[in-house]
Amino acid sequence: MVTTHSNWKAFDCQSLIERQQESGVPYLEFLRVPDLSCGIYSLAAGAKDLQSPHDEDEVYYVISGRARLKVEDEERVVGPGTILYVGGTSEHSFVEIEEDTTLLVFFASGGPAGD
Repeated sequence: MVTTHSNWKAFDCQSLIERQQESGVPYLEFLRVPDLSCGIYSLAAGAKDLQSPHDEDEVYYVISGRARLKVEDEERVVGPGTILYVGGTSEHSFVEIEEDTTLLVFFASGGPAGD
């Protein structure tokens, strides 16, 4: 469910997750404005995260699941409630995805080019 007004929008997170799951694609963008884009990103347990570096800064909020985020040569365990910031152009991916993982993703400047 989305509530739209002239200067703001409200989204129901569970509805967005369901839409993403029904779409059959790992990433579902649900908001794009000039300086920000947001989406739901899901990775199945054991999956390989195939994203490549992008120019935009990015914030992830882990809704559910458990994995490790690798940024350059460093890794960190992430789980529900973890908030992660990744600077633009940093090589990063989720590795060792132990459980189905769902993330809320925020891209600065409207998201990766070409999307």
